[in-house]
Amino acid sequence: MKTRTLGKSGLEVSALGLGCMGMSWSYSPIPDRKEMILLLHAAVDRGVTFFDTAEVYGPLANEELVGEALAPFRGKVVIATKFGWAPAVEGEARWSRLDSRPAHIKKAVEGSLRRLRVDAIDLLYQHRVDPDVPIEEVAGAVKELIQEGKVKHFGLSEAAAKTIRRAHAVQFVTAVQSEYSLWYREPEKEVLPTLEELGIGFVPFSPLGKGFLTGKIDETTTLDGADFRSSIPRFSAENRRANQVLVDLLRRIAQRKGATPSQIALAWLLAQTRAMTYGTPTWIWSVAVGDGLYVRAYNGQKSRWYQAATRHKAGRIIAAGMTKEVAFDLVEGPINDLIDEAYRKKYRGSPYLSPMIGRRARSATVRVVPRGSDA
Repeated sequence: MKTRTLGKSGLEVSALGLGCMGMSWSYSPIPDRKEMILLLHAAVDRGVTFFDTAEVYGPLANEELVGEALAPFRGKVVIATKFGWAPAVEGEARWSRLDSRPAHIKKAVEGSLRRLRVDAIDLLYQHRVDPDVPIEEVAGAVKELIQEGKVKHFGLSEAAAKTIRRAHAVQFVTAVQSEYSLWYREPEKEVLPTLEELGIGFVPFSPLGKGFLTGKIDETTTLDGADFRSSIPRFSAENRRANQVLVDLLRRIAQRKGATPSQIALAWLLAQTRAMTYGTPTWIWSVAVGDGLYVRAYNGQKSRWYQAATRHKAGRIIAAGMTKEVAFDLVEGPINDLIDEAYRKKYRGSPYLSPMIGRRARSATVRVVPRGSDA
């Protein structure tokens, strides 16, 4: 299993993580607990080191499951959990009230530490932004927990770009978690460029579209009331029928590759290229022209990545789960017109296309050459 580093934090995790929510909550029917413990052990055996849970899953039961299953692997795995929900009424089965007050955060962390059987939480996300609590207060509370040694890294889930910036100004944000897949690409508009600029890691959740991209769900599939997807508009029978064309395309590609639709969907996600130059990761957007691979920095010559690339002339590229040591050559002249055309073909319909062929990004064009190559 290849690994990746989340932002500039130095937190290294497996390229594929395992979301544990469905092991005890939200999807129906709920799997057998003993089978899920065996599944978690099998994931570790296969090289997965990144596991995701939350206080609200269950509620509480999912953290207990993850804590029990991963106890034998303490120090070898990274567990991310989340705070920010509370029951609207006593005994509510599906917590529905947002609560990110500092006092509640600290109380939630004490419970998570106990259920996860750890001395410190590896990565603590705010599950959803609480409109009643300024994000600066949230970040400040987590900062105190980090100083106390109870939390190692701070993250946000489904936060907007402006909120990310405000939180990051108070406490370094290691990672932002948002839904991202072939089926849902909203983070490309504002969130991903912001993370690139700030050096924050990105953790996509629902990479298989909550199961839709597996090809195992169609318009005839029955989702009972206990399955949270039954309340999501994208999972109405009408919308599943309309979106079936995407799954059919995945299935055709998978057949040609001797793979499954799920594997193709995950491969696409892993292939969204990012670069690391001396420990400074960023999302970049690459194209091939002839035998050359070219990248442009979205933020132009002000990009931290571009500045590091021009200063050091070398670094490493992580793509499709593989890491390669490379050298960087600055590019000028007519070749940029061919690179523009390559971007138009590869990113047609993407909100990134216009800026990536604009003057700012063109001025920060780099050719990537395998280290030691004379190409």
